[in-house]
Amino acid sequence: MFDFVRKHTRLMQLLLFILIVPSFVLFGLEGYNRYREGGEVVAKVDGREITQADWDNAHRSEVDRLRRQMPNLDAKLLDSPEARYGTLERLVRDRVLAAAVDAGHLMVTDQRVARELQNNELIAALRGPDGKLDMERYRQLLGNQGMTPEMFENSVRRDIATGQVLGGVMQSVFTPPAQASVALESYFERREAQVARFNPADYRAKVEPTEAELQAFYKENPQLFQAPEQANIEYVVLDAAAAAQGTALNEADLRSYYDQNATRLSGKEERRASHILLAVPKTAPAADRDKARAKAQELLAQVKKNPDSFADVAKKESQDPGSAAQGGDLDFFARGAMVKPFEDAVFALQNKGDISGVVESDFGFHIIRLTDIKADKPRSFEEMRPELEAQLKREQGQKKYAEAAETFSNTVYEQSDSLKAVADKLKLEIRTAQGITRTPPAGATGPLANAKFLEALFSPDAIERKRNTEAVEFGPNQMVSGRVVQHAPARTRPLEEVKPLVRERVVAAKAAELARKDGEAKLAAWKAAPASAELPLAVPLSRQDAGKQPRPVIDAALRADPAKLPELLGVDLGAEGYAVVKVNKVLGRERPSTLQAQQELQQYNRAWGAAEATAYYEMLKDRFKVQVKVAKPKGALGQ
Repeated sequence: MFDFVRKHTRLMQLLLFILIVPSFVLFGLEGYNRYREGGEVVAKVDGREITQADWDNAHRSEVDRLRRQMPNLDAKLLDSPEARYGTLERLVRDRVLAAAVDAGHLMVTDQRVARELQNNELIAALRGPDGKLDMERYRQLLGNQGMTPEMFENSVRRDIATGQVLGGVMQSVFTPPAQASVALESYFERREAQVARFNPADYRAKVEPTEAELQAFYKENPQLFQAPEQANIEYVVLDAAAAAQGTALNEADLRSYYDQNATRLSGKEERRASHILLAVPKTAPAADRDKARAKAQELLAQVKKNPDSFADVAKKESQDPGSAAQGGDLDFFARGAMVKPFEDAVFALQNKGDISGVVESDFGFHIIRLTDIKADKPRSFEEMRPELEAQLKREQGQKKYAEAAETFSNTVYEQSDSLKAVADKLKLEIRTAQGITRTPPAGATGPLANAKFLEALFSPDAIERKRNTEAVEFGPNQMVSGRVVQHAPARTRPLEEVKPLVRERVVAAKAAELARKDGEAKLAAWKAAPASAELPLAVPLSRQDAGKQPRPVIDAALRADPAKLPELLGVDLGAEGYAVVKVNKVLGRERPSTLQAQQELQQYNRAWGAAEATAYYEMLKDRFKVQVKVAKPKGALGQ
């Protein structure tokens, strides 16, 4: 056959041409490209398509974000049709707002982006004492989320721009106090009512379900009796302690370590210092800070020239109310008691009487004089031997961990059918765990409480092929890899196993039904003969004070037509039974305080602004011709 192909190349080219070209004619180049680029189109915004791949990627990112925030969240909730549809709605919303930004030519300046980044709490935590951003940690933090600094800053710029679309609508809302007063008076209205409750608990003794009823309920509600997906696993942990196993400490290393660190380890050194502070907030204008810095330089020259005048200058010029009257004296303090720039300057001074340069901190500008040094008497080598051994082992363990981490990662990947190879190579213990689920059990610690490790264990590669997971870092100097030994998919538990639970459900449902029927009968009888109604004492009900009544009772009482009062109403409470409510009259609202009235008006304005923003968004959807081609699940809440 291959000889035929080689000898008749031109014939084969013609045949392929005949087969391929009609496919493009019939299905179109667009369909071919769509297949390659992302599959079926699920929505359109402003003529631009959102494909199934776009939707899948967005949902995956959303799930990863939620799992990082809530490691114990049930993974099944995140993959329900309702959750997936919610992701599609957010994706459409993002595209609509982006289209509005483009259409409105909304711009975000570099200065606005910089201010937003300055106020970001995560980024603020990466700043050193000098205010400079630790770029390495910044890149690492973003890298863990699959972003570069440029990508993150562009996303911030995009968020600010899209925020302007609806933000302008919400901030421009103004409601006259008279209009707000009408709505608020209605919302906080009180009604006098009498409520008779028919609780299912009072009817449980009358319920005796049959075997057939139990079986029918079990068959109709299998989702109520699910056993979660589980796995029995093996896993190995590499940490500093494991890496340092078998490490021997010789006497020479211990003595050398003692000689180098005796002062630091033997006792806590304390220092006494005085300072002159020129207070200026870190957020003050640059001109104010420059002025304070220049003044500090003048005072530094003055005390350098005459060190004995330091206390007098501090009393006169220092703006620290706690120490100025004592000539700037701060008494003794150890490391960790002061802000870092101040502490570093004090412990960098060598001798009593030394004066620092001008030191900048969050409080302003300091001139510091070292007045005394107090340190514990150094302990002998023998006294410190246990501490030295422990500290040296820790340091050697961290060093060996760094060396072993790459070997660990490579071995679990390259020899992925077993953990024995990595355990033998690094002398690690193979541990086991039974009944592991996708979410950590209560009280779990270590790797079994780590969402990323559990996600790796339940990946298709680990479950179907029984391969080692990748090496997962679950803490500082801690790494784990595992493999699934046995996997049990989620299943419906057999009736015999869950029969007590089934019976409890059936009894509760039938008791609630009996309560409802009794309540409906009483309502009909009391309407026919109002004087026979057996109702509790009247109480005031409102949205602010529900009087221990469920929300449906409050809603029914407040919906009753004031022109028809008094009126008897029936309220079906579902699993909580039934209620008969007699609404007697409308009560005047208690006057709120001035502060409360202001807060209510602000809340009303915010609610009105949110409603205006929602209406504006719906208008934008029409303007940009939004088409969602996926049916909305029955339980989806929408925007």
